[in-house]
Amino acid sequence: MTIKVGDAIPAATLKVMTAEGPNAVTTDELFKGKKVVLFSVPGAFTPTCNAKHLPGYVEHAAAIRAKGVDSIVCIAVNDVFVMNAWGKAGNVGDKIVMAADGNGDFTRALGLELNATGFGMGMRGQRFALVAEDGVVKGVYVEGPGEFKVSAADYVLGQL
Repeated sequence: MTIKVGDAIPAATLKVMTAEGPNAVTTDELFKGKKVVLFSVPGAFTPTCNAKHLPGYVEHAAAIRAKGVDSIVCIAVNDVFVMNAWGKAGNVGDKIVMAADGNGDFTRALGLELNATGFGMGMRGQRFALVAEDGVVKGVYVEGPGEFKVSAADYVLGQL
């Protein structure tokens, strides 16, 4: 079942890179007591994700935070090393938390997995964004196949 407005963010553990190396972070740590914009991409360094999706959130990070957002989180069904490298390549700095959902557990719990085996990419996450306050979903924006509109930073900014 796909997550919807009013649902609680499911419990899961993601990985983020720290100065000491990969670190596990729970969804409770990411969402509890905070207003969070989370966006998901099918894969780091893939064309739309790399050229538009991530750069849009980097560009609009200050405006998004000015709307009371405590954290912007990017997830992909990639490993923490790939997410870290992508964050560096995209000049993310401390604007966005680059979180790896390596096995897709969180993505599956959200009901937003994507079968990309036809592209040789295995199971991934759909392109989407969501807004949560204190671990409760306030908005969900899932793209249609091949689209890039409602999960874009400027669109989500307009919904805040």
